[in-house]
Amino acid sequence: MKRILISVSLFALTLTAGAQGSFITDTQYRAGMESLFNQRIKTVGKKFYDTQKEKLTADEQEALKFLYAYMPLADVTDYPTSFYADNVRLSFKARNEMSWGKNVPELLFRHFVLPIRVNNEPLDASRAYFYKELKERIKNLSMHDAILEINHWCHEKVTYQPADARTSSPLQTLRTATGRCGEQSTFAVAALRAMGIPARQVYTPRWAHTDDNHAWVEAWADGKWYFLGACEPEPVLNLGWFNAPASRAMLMHTRAFGNYNGPEEVLQRTNNFTEINLTSNYAPTAEVKFVVKDTDGKPVNGAKVEFKIYNYAEFYTAVTKQTDAQGRTSLSAGMGDLLIWASKDGNYGYSKASFGKDNTVTITLNHNMLSDKSKASFEEETFNIVPPAENAKTPYVSDEMRKENNRRFAYEDSIRKAYTATFLTKEQAEKINPRAAEYLVKSRGNKQTIIDFLARHKDNETRALGILATLSDKDLRDIPAEILEDNFTAKTNQLSPRVEDEMISIPFKNYIEKAFAGKTSEMFRKDPTALVAWINKNIRIASEYNALQIAQTPVGVMESKTTDERSRDIFFVDVARSLGIEARKDVVTGKVQYMKDGKWMDVKFESKEQATASTGKLVLTYEPTAFLDDPKYYNHFTISRIVNGSPQLMNFEEGQADMGNGTCWSNTFKYGYSFDTGTYMLTTGTRLASGSVLAATRIFNIEKGKTTTLPLDIRQDANDVSVIGQFNSESIISKDGKDVSILSQTGRGYYILAVLGVGQEPTNHALHDIEKERAAFESWGRPVVLIFESEADAKKFQKDEFGSLPSTVQYAIDKNGAIREQIAREMKLQSKTQMPMFIIADTFNRVVFSSQGYTIGLGEQMKNVFKKLK
Repeated sequence: MKRILISVSLFALTLTAGAQGSFITDTQYRAGMESLFNQRIKTVGKKFYDTQKEKLTADEQEALKFLYAYMPLADVTDYPTSFYADNVRLSFKARNEMSWGKNVPELLFRHFVLPIRVNNEPLDASRAYFYKELKERIKNLSMHDAILEINHWCHEKVTYQPADARTSSPLQTLRTATGRCGEQSTFAVAALRAMGIPARQVYTPRWAHTDDNHAWVEAWADGKWYFLGACEPEPVLNLGWFNAPASRAMLMHTRAFGNYNGPEEVLQRTNNFTEINLTSNYAPTAEVKFVVKDTDGKPVNGAKVEFKIYNYAEFYTAVTKQTDAQGRTSLSAGMGDLLIWASKDGNYGYSKASFGKDNTVTITLNHNMLSDKSKASFEEETFNIVPPAENAKTPYVSDEMRKENNRRFAYEDSIRKAYTATFLTKEQAEKINPRAAEYLVKSRGNKQTIIDFLARHKDNETRALGILATLSDKDLRDIPAEILEDNFTAKTNQLSPRVEDEMISIPFKNYIEKAFAGKTSEMFRKDPTALVAWINKNIRIASEYNALQIAQTPVGVMESKTTDERSRDIFFVDVARSLGIEARKDVVTGKVQYMKDGKWMDVKFESKEQATASTGKLVLTYEPTAFLDDPKYYNHFTISRIVNGSPQLMNFEEGQADMGNGTCWSNTFKYGYSFDTGTYMLTTGTRLASGSVLAATRIFNIEKGKTTTLPLDIRQDANDVSVIGQFNSESIISKDGKDVSILSQTGRGYYILAVLGVGQEPTNHALHDIEKERAAFESWGRPVVLIFESEADAKKFQKDEFGSLPSTVQYAIDKNGAIREQIAREMKLQSKTQMPMFIIADTFNRVVFSSQGYTIGLGEQMKNVFKKLK
């Protein structure tokens, strides 16, 4: 699994292709592609396209040009031509050797087989590896059955685990054996494409009925697209745990590489991809037309229209379109509510749209910088956001099919676990290097890279450990040796190789030291604004080539002298750090900054003079309630800055749902937080158990040296079930002597979880109350998980005393008290030991009911709650 590193030597230009190929049969489309290809090479420089030694056929040469015409700028500058030529050859090899290859239409082969990139992952040599692994396994299968079998193979290799937002490459995911849904789907799409099967990653950018998002896979077989849960094999296609949630989604989309002209609705076209709407594959949809007007009632041409889903306490932009000359645009989406935000030249306006109810919505751009600054704060605006109703359709699966799939599932788990058993335990890691044990355990399949790195630098282990300390868990799992060595051997004391969640695939610190040697580096260290001036003079901004927002490596930026705004920001920080200048990209605001005289100074590339922005303070007032004593950022509220008429989220520390940390009202806003002067929007919301949201927004200003004080209003509805907290459904319990997740025992949906005080009167009352409502619990049909605090308690429990408990009851053990601790913390319970503790939660981690201790009529209380749940 050798990393692919760009050579910094100059490539020779070979643009001549020989005979014209038949890869693209549409002559007009080919002409357009050729024109874009020539423009791209002219922009980046001839050295980035070298086919002199590749000996490509006419078809392969044309396919290679197609990739270069549309790939992101980072892909052009950070990988050699030989890498893409190899992948092109492999694509044609699969088409020629697999039995279905001749049946794949040109359009689908071009856009959903040939492209290497799936999302924003580093590119690697996975296509060759996957083909070698899978060819014999699927060679005698139909295309339909091959898709199922490839997904079983994917499950042997990878299982789900939450992780940060950076996407690992397929081979990196393979090495670590886990991935979040975006990585699992990237892995599965890469495997399917390697075998000549058209495949695409499908995203719901945000769920409408609950927080979070999801990604899965669509694969084409014999004239039809099917969907599947990546690395989560089912007996049949068009089946996954997400059938029901997907039926409630507002939008599901995919990005087709290049200029794609298929049958689906186009959401937007960029220089890199065509975004297409797939929502109608999963849920009923309706179209709404939109008209954007100015304050004089005239249509606005070229207005940016953002379609926003309420999720994580913000209105998240899922789709962006532009209006035509008549100020019009339209969208087909699920049968629920979106917030529509339109802007142009700093003027903006917004309105709710209900798909399936509204036919046409008019938005007036009645806000601008002047009107925003007329008040310190404006009146709160409220929005009742309703998601689509559930309308799930699932294919038939017989008991025999389910039994066989479960058998295979368990076997595949054993294959993967045999591999992960080779990862280091804490005890093994401490024997190797006690100071680095934590890093060695986290490195998983990348352990040898870390072990060897430390062994090479025993003479300066402190520096080596310092570098490892800057890395995220995911970095430890996939960082290559050459990056570690580059950071170790560089002269700078700025050890971190990472600025944000960009790819780190090419060593750059030593390269930058040499590129800016002598007086130039001294000038930059003395005055970092000189580095800003150098970048403005020498680096050309061509953001249209980077619609995918793939960050270039610093070496790629230097070699091409062409980049986009994001890559330029990362480039500044990387160059500064490589020369010993402390610099960063601020996590909350996204501003580029450097340290001078103990203060962070802002970098503004568009300004001739550099100055740190003026600030003011925001204080939020809140009166704690019984259910919500301390509102959390992303759960209950967010803050966005209005920039050129469009909201930009302030990214505060999120924390982990089951660890009790992260940004909240009391630790950040109760006594005030400093913001740059400007106009902002406070968004709050309460997610009801039905999935609906009671949302509110308030526009306000931060003025220099002043404090803006606002109430933090969290709307409630006494007549409906509200989400009152969160509980991690993937928490581990012990059942029948095995450690299992709660989710694995309950399946998707709502469930009741209780920690019992065995033999205690409050617990006995609670169980008898549930016994009285047995019929209602049976009718509801969802699991009731009763947890003992120890093995001894489990043996002591007398089931016969409660012989009429619902048949949905199951038992488990909370061996280390983690479940009890989590409930007490998240529900803000006064006592961590008073039993019993009951919650009603769902597998999206939402808690809608909580009870502790002695409660008369508990069974009826819970019945009244779950009767309201949809």
